[in-house]
Amino acid sequence: MTPNPIRKVLSIFRKHRVRALLMGGQACIAYGAAEFSRDVDVAVLCSQGNLTRLRRALEKLAAEPVFVPPLEESYLLRGHGCHFRCQEPEVAGLRIDIMSVLRGCDTFEKLWDRREVVSSRELGRVNLLSLPDLVAAKKTQRDRDWPMVRRLVEADYFRNRNNPNPRRVDFWLRELRTPELLAELVRRRPARARRLAAARPLLSIAATGDLERLGEALRREQEAERAADRKYWAPLRKELELLRRTHRSRAARR
Repeated sequence: MTPNPIRKVLSIFRKHRVRALLMGGQACIAYGAAEFSRDVDVAVLCSQGNLTRLRRALEKLAAEPVFVPPLEESYLLRGHGCHFRCQEPEVAGLRIDIMSVLRGCDTFEKLWDRREVVSSRELGRVNLLSLPDLVAAKKTQRDRDWPMVRRLVEADYFRNRNNPNPRRVDFWLRELRTPELLAELVRRRPARARRLAAARPLLSIAATGDLERLGEALRREQEAERAADRKYWAPLRKELELLRRTHRSRAARR
């Protein structure tokens, strides 16, 4: 049987005691909202000790940087991602994307406290971003992320709607993006919906059963999140472009 390269990466991370949380496409697969991905996306604790362990793990994988910025605490804490391509034969070509600060999410320490620990035949034992945190992290300006947000919440709703706890109901009320399902949930949980309407005003529209208005409100909500993500990344992109120009200039002088 051909070894799973992603399992190999996660195993090396565990062996080197890297405090990391799996996110991105592989986490979506683990939560039952399938998304094909050949990358490994992780959030890591940005501390000197953890980054030292992370660098050792990357060396073991023969992982080489493919973009700026370099793997340094200052860049990670400002929200940048660091990107590597593995060269070790068992994982050759696999990309590893590393972040520490995620827009719209809590600090890594809080994300770690809320993590889900799962075991699967494909990946072994894995620390995942919690589902609510993964949904928050997926609210980006990219077109492809929003269908995944919808599928993640829908999958959880269909798995658990017959016997949910109050925390899960609140999660669905905050995050469901399918008008029919959201209206159904508000009908079933009107008191909880009223309590959350101040934080998500479109719940009041869901209570009327007007699916056309609700769909439009959901589109406006999505566009507001995408605009916030563009604003967040604008200064980081400028910094990356400056780093790229500096890198190219130094390379040309060699």
